[in-house]
Amino acid sequence: MVTLYDNGVYVINGTEIIDENKKELLIDKVGNILTKEEAKKGTITYSILEKHNTSNNMQKLKIKFDAMASHDITFVGIIQTAKASGLKKFPIPYVLTNCHNSLNAVGGTINEDDHMFGLSAAKKYGGIYVPPHMAVIHQYMREMMAGCGKMILGSDSHTRYGSLGTMAIGEGGGELVKQLLCDTYDIDYPEVVGVYLTGKPHPAVGPQDIALAIIGKVFKNGYVKNKVMEFIGPGVSNMTTDYRNGIDVMTTETTCLSSIWRTDEDTKAYLSAHGRENDYKELNPREVAYYDGMVYIDLSTVKPMIALPFHPSNVYEIEYLNNNLEIVLKEIEEEGKKIIDNPNIEFNLRNKIVDGKLKVDQGIIAGCAGGTYSSIMEAAKILKGKSCGNDEFSLSIYPSSQPVMMELVKNGAISDCMAAGATIRTAFCGPCFGAGDTPANGALSIRHTTRNFPNREGSKPGNGQISSVALMDARSIAATASNGGILTPATDFEMDYSSFDNYNFDTSSYDSRIYNGYVAPQEEAELKYGPNIKDWPEMSSLTNNILMQVASVITDPITTTDELIPSGETSSYRSNPLGLAEFTLSRRDPDYVNRAKAVNKLEKARMKNIDPTTLDSELTEVFNKIKTIGFQVKPLETGIGSVIYANKPGDGSAREQAASCQRVLGGIANIAKEYATKRYRSNLMNWGMIPFLTNEDIKFNVGDYIFVPSIKEILSSGDMSDIKAYVINDKIEEINLYIADMTLDEKKIVSAGSLINHNRNKVR
Repeated sequence: MVTLYDNGVYVINGTEIIDENKKELLIDKVGNILTKEEAKKGTITYSILEKHNTSNNMQKLKIKFDAMASHDITFVGIIQTAKASGLKKFPIPYVLTNCHNSLNAVGGTINEDDHMFGLSAAKKYGGIYVPPHMAVIHQYMREMMAGCGKMILGSDSHTRYGSLGTMAIGEGGGELVKQLLCDTYDIDYPEVVGVYLTGKPHPAVGPQDIALAIIGKVFKNGYVKNKVMEFIGPGVSNMTTDYRNGIDVMTTETTCLSSIWRTDEDTKAYLSAHGRENDYKELNPREVAYYDGMVYIDLSTVKPMIALPFHPSNVYEIEYLNNNLEIVLKEIEEEGKKIIDNPNIEFNLRNKIVDGKLKVDQGIIAGCAGGTYSSIMEAAKILKGKSCGNDEFSLSIYPSSQPVMMELVKNGAISDCMAAGATIRTAFCGPCFGAGDTPANGALSIRHTTRNFPNREGSKPGNGQISSVALMDARSIAATASNGGILTPATDFEMDYSSFDNYNFDTSSYDSRIYNGYVAPQEEAELKYGPNIKDWPEMSSLTNNILMQVASVITDPITTTDELIPSGETSSYRSNPLGLAEFTLSRRDPDYVNRAKAVNKLEKARMKNIDPTTLDSELTEVFNKIKTIGFQVKPLETGIGSVIYANKPGDGSAREQAASCQRVLGGIANIAKEYATKRYRSNLMNWGMIPFLTNEDIKFNVGDYIFVPSIKEILSSGDMSDIKAYVINDKIEEINLYIADMTLDEKKIVSAGSLINHNRNKVR
């Protein structure tokens, strides 16, 4: 079904794969000796990155993007940061959507206050403002902005438009701020992994099934981590572009950096249908292209899939699960209990087995993954003339944009879904991140959305709640709904899967409501501030010596950004840095905030030239111990902050709040064995936090102090491979830390204490 190559490969004419260890075959085929470095230039990825690189060095890229996008969880903070750094106008098209909190009834006016701030910013700086309920962020970018050969940067991890020939990257807000200030996105040239598609999917197999099959194969082994996935092969043309969109958006869950697909006549037809035929360009690898790895997929062998709690990589064929319910669900329960780690919560999935079948409680088809036109059309075919029943099971469908909704209304698909008992909602990302449709306690929801992390659906473990999400394709969700909530793969339904009429993209809703001020910024316009919109608090610069207190220790194999800062209703406070910070690690380590605040109190005193040892007798003892190992450091000259240890933090969302919330509470660093994503590590650095790593099995304890001497000198010296540090508790233990490569700008940002401080220093 899905095969991974052990080595790099050469691909000839986009169709023939040759293992790099059999280069003699390549010479026979091509007739000349081609170096690996030259063949690397044959990828689609290379051509796009070369076009957008401003460094004249393809190994050290400095990228400028064609456009950007943010939603209402992130754009206030981004604009506030850029404004504090001297922003005058948006230099490239910047789309501000309002798809993440538009139905979240928490905090009175604060949601709409943020939206009005966004509109005022679009007017002042020349942006594009998409009002609530009009479109989810990625659907709007597909419909209106993506094009062949372009690059787009978004402050959402699922920023992926590769199936439209656009290399798109999801990052934390700091990287968008850099683009707004005409700086660059700086990375080493990434490895490129080919994804070779052959065959044709079964009509009942949808894009989520293909995506989950890939994720299940490549996530845990890190096969594509921080790499670009390049989709090639004849199988690409056996799927419509709308179908490809549904696969592409899920590449984020592989932890890849970005994605790109070869384009064809169907890509051209999609762009033409959206009034943008001029954005089409044929993209294919050159005659010979080298890939650092290869994922080979025979699409015809993929069956309906399900990702069980609590990760999109926890993948099974639905048929296999149904035949082995007791065994599989017992394993999921055992692993789930380790993740939940709460003796007051009972995690039970086997109680969903009724007469030998799995009975689920809820179905959702929504967002950038499930709310596409083709997925809802196929679901409507299955639902037509059926009933979801009037018991516990419920089904909700969220078309991804108003134009998609309008077409589904015109052709009767919405009526068919409603007649079956499904409720229809407007474009909203809530089911993907826990704002709305939270299942009942103990319930199991099947969703064609992007993630199924613990509590991401909205349950609150602090209140003794647990519910679960399994990811599936819209087709199998519709089949399950038609079967009264009994888990059913769509292949069990005999259907007429003949193609539906061509999609008619009606722009009238956009023409009537969307504000496009890109070409006409109004410098004199005033930003509209609601009472919850607050400026960033002052953050201290890095001192040469630092003293960190361990405020949380997380030993799970992977820590998601949702665990670091929960999504859902907490995001209502997204524009209030200190207010949002109160929720940091609230579902994982509820005492973290108070611990971090206590440490931050000492640093705030130091910043006011008050000796922090006068506030804490334990601190006096710590500094005395530091003297015993030969360091004559002064408390007023030693930065004090909290630190989190986690084995592998940062999987999931691009929201920089996972880092900024730690920082405004006085966080100074993270220590990890590995960072799950490049974007989380970047977020740490953009917020002035040091991304330490360790290869040692150190048993850190909450409350330990860690002294790191000469860290500022180490950053400037360039050799960060062996950093001596000292754990101080009842005894003193020397440990070794290190920091992976950082750019010169990243070092300057960390030394300044944050990107805001760094930019202010540049203005001065």
